[in-house]
Amino acid sequence: MQTESSRPPYFAAALASAVVLGVYLATLAPTTAFWDTSEYIAAAKVLGIPHPPGNPLFTLMAHVFALLPLAASYAERVNLFAAVTSATAAGLWFLIAERWLRPVVPVKWARYGAAFAGIFVSAMSWTVWNQSTVNEKVYTVSLLSIAIVMWLCIHWGDEPEGPRRDRWLVLIAYVLALSSTNHMMGVLAAPAVGLYVLWTDWRVILKPWLWVAVIAAAVVGISINYIYMPIRAAQFPPINEGEPIGFFSQALSDVLNRVQYAKPGIDQRQADLLSQFQNYWQYWSWQFARDWGGWSRIATAIFTTLGVAGFITYWRTNRRNAAMALVFFFTLVPLLVFYLNFKYGYSMHPEQPDLPREVRERDYFFVASFAAWGLLVAGGIGGLMRFIADSMRKGDGKAGWIAASPVLLLGLVPLFGNHATASRAHETAARDFAVDLLESVEPYGILITAGDNDTFPLWYAQEVEGVRPDVTLANLSLMNTRWHLRQLRRRPTPEFDPGRSVALWGSDTSAAPAGGTSVQKWTHPTEPVFGFTEAQLDSLPEYMQVQKGAGLQVDSVQIRFGGDYLMLQDLAVVAIIRQNLGKRPIYFSWSDGGYPDQTLGLSQYLVTQGMVRKLMTRPATTMSDSLVDNPVLGLMDYPRTDNLLWNVYHWKAIARPRPRGWVDPPSASILQLYAVLYRGLAETLRTKGNLAKAAEADSIAQAIRINLQPIH
Repeated sequence: MQTESSRPPYFAAALASAVVLGVYLATLAPTTAFWDTSEYIAAAKVLGIPHPPGNPLFTLMAHVFALLPLAASYAERVNLFAAVTSATAAGLWFLIAERWLRPVVPVKWARYGAAFAGIFVSAMSWTVWNQSTVNEKVYTVSLLSIAIVMWLCIHWGDEPEGPRRDRWLVLIAYVLALSSTNHMMGVLAAPAVGLYVLWTDWRVILKPWLWVAVIAAAVVGISINYIYMPIRAAQFPPINEGEPIGFFSQALSDVLNRVQYAKPGIDQRQADLLSQFQNYWQYWSWQFARDWGGWSRIATAIFTTLGVAGFITYWRTNRRNAAMALVFFFTLVPLLVFYLNFKYGYSMHPEQPDLPREVRERDYFFVASFAAWGLLVAGGIGGLMRFIADSMRKGDGKAGWIAASPVLLLGLVPLFGNHATASRAHETAARDFAVDLLESVEPYGILITAGDNDTFPLWYAQEVEGVRPDVTLANLSLMNTRWHLRQLRRRPTPEFDPGRSVALWGSDTSAAPAGGTSVQKWTHPTEPVFGFTEAQLDSLPEYMQVQKGAGLQVDSVQIRFGGDYLMLQDLAVVAIIRQNLGKRPIYFSWSDGGYPDQTLGLSQYLVTQGMVRKLMTRPATTMSDSLVDNPVLGLMDYPRTDNLLWNVYHWKAIARPRPRGWVDPPSASILQLYAVLYRGLAETLRTKGNLAKAAEADSIAQAIRINLQPIH
């Protein structure tokens, strides 16, 4: 039985969580962000199924949390969910650190201080902080589940032997299994827990009733994957990636096993193993003072040394705890690096541009190792304090520990060393980009986008904020999957609401000269985007061999193939054109790059209208005096583009000053589109003699370029 002095300090842990949460709240994102943030926020809103493995636990938890009236916007409430789960995990790390420090630091206030300093270092480490202020991924839930399992295991070890104690093992099995339905990161604590249990009392494995109860708990925990997901998928929510319909179906298996990504086995290395470990070290070097440039190396050395010293301290005082930590970090770092088998890091070896690289930085996959390192840092700080106190021959008195207390200030270094770039406060660029892109499209238009960053924010804008749901989004990369094609076919087209849109679309301008207005109303289409049946869509080939330069005629539009093969996505785009040209406006986002030009030979039919290019029904050079030949943007609808750039787009949010530049270079290319647009418009304004307006457009373009520079 625990005594008064040995009881876990839950109140102190709650205070530690509150302090961490306070920092997260001060730096919380007010809305969505790039990459998977928008997809997950929208999935939570509509109880949808995001990309494989589906993450049903996250979707349910975030949906329920976001029902609480804790913030004005839905996105902010889901971001708050990330902050709360991460801060709660920090409180649990505090409990573990305090427990492990008891043989090291006998003075309670000093022990609490060392435990807090250690966990505050990890809570303020760059990746943990950055992931805790916007719900970019599902990993803060994984951090919470890992911390819960670790604390439950240690709490189990402190209980007297008997059936009551063993119930904690049943709960641990349940949490581990349940956590796997959020993400497999949650099970990474299992090897360390297994070692700790066997070290403490190996005889528990000889109890048949316990085996039955643990297995049953795991089955219940994992059942959410096999019951909830297929049921919800069959209801066709707006976000339904992979469509895992059917209990134990192939579609469900494919989603759970991430078949969509076609990742090679671990025996086929995507980069040499040394470079993969170098990539981890690169991410490690970001954690403690990323804002300080070259000086961050000193912080990295300090906290790496403190962590190693902490492990040595634990080994000397309690080898069971130290062995648990050793297995835990062996799982979180070398085993995980080997298993994940990433390509070369996005920013590694810039002198070798032809290396196969990840499309973005993958530091978030290792967030658990950064979050848990505070346990070892706490040991290092506690051990250093003990050394100072003992060296003054006053280790059992107050004076020595008071003299050692300045060491606790080390815990503040990451707070000051990361606050500029880890913070997400005031950043609205992704949301503003999504609104701007959607509002570039005429009512009931079809917008063809390229990938995650020019699609997920649009999903968010439509499903969460109700911005332009009348626009049909066809994603090029996803059109290589059958489920996306089926969803495009069955998606109903909501009625366009001019009262919720920009003034530009208050009436139909498509038939009016020089961007004027006409009284014609927008026609609500009743036919699906694809005229094919679902069976016909499923029967489309994965690719088709064609003759380069050949093509087909669609009314007055001549499609010419730019290569010897058409992929499924290309066949889908051709079908969209054939079945919708003249019925719905068809647009290609400028984020598609040269896709419609190079693959389908459509250059002469494309007209720039802000961020998008509209596909015309005949060669665009013959259509209107409002078209100008722009040296940057090609054939451009000047009145429409001018209206969008000055009266619709949120360029101020994109050009706002960022002291350390844009943190995520891979997504900066999306926002650099603004700089290209304003520079292109400036060229046309100069030719029209409007030099003052051209100078303003140039200054906007320059401000955007400067403030989107990557950090160094």
